[in-house]
Amino acid sequence: MKPAQLIILFLLAIFLGCKNPTSEKVEKAPEKSEKAIQSKPVVSFTFDDGNTSNLAGFQFKKWNRMILSHLEKEDLKAVFFITGKNKLNTKGQYLLKSWNDDGHTIANHSFSHPNFNSEKNTAQVFENELIKTDMIISKFSNHTKLFRFPYLKEGQHQAKVDSIRNILSKHNYLNGYVTIDASDWYVDQRLIRKIKEVGLDAIDIDTFKDFYVQHILERASYYEKLSYEMNGRHINHTLLLHHNLTSALFLGDLIKEFKEQGWDVIDADKAFQDEIFKSIPKSNFAGESLIYSMAKQSGKYDHVLRYPAEDSRYEKEEMDKLDL
Repeated sequence: MKPAQLIILFLLAIFLGCKNPTSEKVEKAPEKSEKAIQSKPVVSFTFDDGNTSNLAGFQFKKWNRMILSHLEKEDLKAVFFITGKNKLNTKGQYLLKSWNDDGHTIANHSFSHPNFNSEKNTAQVFENELIKTDMIISKFSNHTKLFRFPYLKEGQHQAKVDSIRNILSKHNYLNGYVTIDASDWYVDQRLIRKIKEVGLDAIDIDTFKDFYVQHILERASYYEKLSYEMNGRHINHTLLLHHNLTSALFLGDLIKEFKEQGWDVIDADKAFQDEIFKSIPKSNFAGESLIYSMAKQSGKYDHVLRYPAEDSRYEKEEMDKLDL
């Protein structure tokens, strides 16, 4: 073999030896990670109303801070849909500032919490309610133009729904949809009533906690199953909870149980970026949770849908049996 050929073979061997055989695998790693994220159900936390009262012996500032502490411990950010009526005084402004300063998003839940399925609450009433609370929340750095309907009622007929949707669009608002609904508010009512009856020291707080957590997880599983059947994927869910005593006492346990049952828990503002929230149901199917409306509109799930979707009537018998 000629000397020139030997030199070429020598240089080629050096080049091949220096090539990193794992470089292609490294480039594909993020793709695998993305698939892993989509393989689990996902939930985020949103809160409604904004109570400024002392509750069953718990001072307002204390129980409000308990909710925020649960979220801080888990490094989670929520969206807080507030009613404006009780936010103009010192306590109301303190509440909004406490959530805003902790990095949570402040959104619109009307001014006086009217039911827009009622004839008396017209589209004009809706616009007034929207604007009055917008003026309150717009002063806070973390406010956003999301509106959540009180009672999840968007209007009792198609024409009214369309009028309200036009008003939302006019004011650059989007619907702050719920995808997982439940009756935490009813458990809270029963808890406060029981504390007033027997006192905090005598109450079976663990049984209340267990019922609350089991109830929320059961409803979450229901809406996740329904959503997965319709969408063929795990969407980013927005769970509706209320700013109340059950959230103050049991939110940490609820988050822990979600994680133990295999759910990913994410920030609510990230959850609202899911494409599912662009799936606006037709006007004659508006109301309740987004997943409920989509299922109703499809016409395929009437055998598993109930109306109202969530209500105290569904939990009363079991809570009575447990003496809660």
